[in-house]
Amino acid sequence: MASVFDVADYILKVLGSVTAMKLQKLVYYSQAWSLVWDEKPIFTETIEAWANGPVCVELYNVHKGQFKISSLQEGNSDNLNLVEKETIDGVLKFYKDKSSQWLSDLTHQEDPWIQARKGLAPGQRGNVTITHASMAEYYEGL
Repeated sequence: MASVFDVADYILKVLGSVTAMKLQKLVYYSQAWSLVWDEKPIFTETIEAWANGPVCVELYNVHKGQFKISSLQEGNSDNLNLVEKETIDGVLKFYKDKSSQWLSDLTHQEDPWIQARKGLAPGQRGNVTITHASMAEYYEGL
């Protein structure tokens, strides 16, 4: 199975430089829509419900402190198969023109993030995992 770094590498090769926040949201939506369209996760790493939306901690640790990202030292998009690339392409077709803040705001209106943040105040730190089940159930219903 591919890693979040493979997915991020592919996104960066297609879009070029993006903000760290936008990259995080695009890998999140790639995972969510893979669960719906392909009925399996596209990468193994988990996603947590942070105050600014879904974040993959492993990816965050690699780009921490950077605002814009154009490449990563980890990951290889060649590890993705054709179906996985088509899934990411579908995500990018819809979300690529959206701003980082728009994507973050969108995740704040969606059940997977809301459920994982239950009991936390706005802006409060949290690290509850957004489950594959909650993503699949919610996005399948859209």
